[in-house]
Amino acid sequence: MRTFFNVTISFVVGAVIALAIYTQLNEQESNTDMGHSSDAAQRQSKKTPLYWVAPMDANFRRDKPGKSPMGMDLIPFFGAGSGNSSSQSEQAGRVKVSPNVVNNLGVRTDFARIAPLENTIQTVGYVGYNEDKIVHMHPRVEGWVDALYVSTAGESVTKGQKVYGIYSPQLVSAQEEYLLAKKRNNPALIKAARLRLQSLHMPKEALLQLDSRNEVMQSVTFYAPQSGVLEHLKIRHGFYVEPGTTLMSIASLEEVWVEAEVFEHQVDLIEEGLGVTMSVGYLPGRQWQGKLDYIYPSLDETTRALRVRLRFENSERLLKPNMFANVTIEAKPSLPVVLVPRNAVIRTGVQDRVVLALGDGYFKSIEVNLGRMNREFIEIQSGIHAGDEVVVSAQFLLDSQSSISSDFKRYEHHGAQNMQGMTDTQDMPDMNTHSSANKPNIQQASVRGVINSVDVTTRQVNISRAGIEKWNRGPATMDFVLGSELEQAKINRLQETKAIQFTFEIRDGDFVITKLCVVDEETP
Repeated sequence: MRTFFNVTISFVVGAVIALAIYTQLNEQESNTDMGHSSDAAQRQSKKTPLYWVAPMDANFRRDKPGKSPMGMDLIPFFGAGSGNSSSQSEQAGRVKVSPNVVNNLGVRTDFARIAPLENTIQTVGYVGYNEDKIVHMHPRVEGWVDALYVSTAGESVTKGQKVYGIYSPQLVSAQEEYLLAKKRNNPALIKAARLRLQSLHMPKEALLQLDSRNEVMQSVTFYAPQSGVLEHLKIRHGFYVEPGTTLMSIASLEEVWVEAEVFEHQVDLIEEGLGVTMSVGYLPGRQWQGKLDYIYPSLDETTRALRVRLRFENSERLLKPNMFANVTIEAKPSLPVVLVPRNAVIRTGVQDRVVLALGDGYFKSIEVNLGRMNREFIEIQSGIHAGDEVVVSAQFLLDSQSSISSDFKRYEHHGAQNMQGMTDTQDMPDMNTHSSANKPNIQQASVRGVINSVDVTTRQVNISRAGIEKWNRGPATMDFVLGSELEQAKINRLQETKAIQFTFEIRDGDFVITKLCVVDEETP
């Protein structure tokens, strides 16, 4: 009995000791886990950015916070490994942006679409006479101008009006032969003599007078063959003239020509017969409708532009030769093509790209080949397809992150299985502290540059500018937008190779010129 009691006591004591040891071990393990969790949280809270990067220039990096050359706050970058484990299998160059950052940046998107590119060509021209309706008056005899009924070039004349009289021994002799043939009543001689007078351009009015009076006229009067204005007047009273001398030219103003120019890249947009609209400065609000009458066969070797001739009715004679005109040519219709908004395209000079919105907060920069453009849309020849969603605002910041490691190839998304085998994705730095309320004022700079090309239609100009010292930026060749502040007449005077001094601002990612003047001209 005593033995059984001792065994029972030993068993109870052993169980208590085992329970105590088990409890102690669990407490240590729990403390260890909590320590690890605390350490992990502490490490996460003390996470240090790899570097700080300029929002508009991915190559501008610093090891501490500061300002970019454009005065913008630098953004912390924590590296591609800061996301979840799935980022190791995602596509190169993709960036992940949280919804609140998207909202703070003001990211807006639009869809690529298939549609005809409706285009118009904005250019300028100069009004001139319709040369098909200019009449030049030449004598067919030698003689002297003994009467002049007009006095100066530009004078208006009407058809049948007396313009000059001429004394010519040849005309006097021909009249005498005609009257002699009539006196002899010889039909053959009469016909021959009359034909000679007509071959010498004897006016019909003078022939009728000769028939009625049967007297030789020493001075023969000539009449205006059409109504119009004197474009040239080369004679004065008493001048000696001979065959081949241009005495005067009479131009009609019932219809006028307008000479205009189009850029080389716009040549394939035009053809003869297209509709044209024109306006002139002295009659604001008044427009004339005409047509493209002729396309010249060669480009101007100086301006590298192609001349075109336009035709307009001018029955009211409001259009005067040498007037300056603003012209809009309706380009010929195009086939449906892939179009995106113009502000979706990032043009770097060596590469054109757009930022695709892939969904779920992911974005990627894609290289594209551009075609024609108008004021709103630009043709995409390759790189993206219709239906792709592209970023149209704040894309420069997204591109600055994506372009660091992007392969610039289109992301073909056909389901979740295509996510297999993709390379690393970069997480967008957390920019919650850089809300729209803290955005800097619009930055601007004044600099000198040389125009490489200018497109009046799209208001774009490519300029090789000098360095910008206050931003610590070197010389560069860039595309600029001609701002609405600039007068159209000043834009029309811009030419390639011209040196200019200009001021530009950064607006929604575009470099907008607000002031400019051609060097050696008066500063605006």
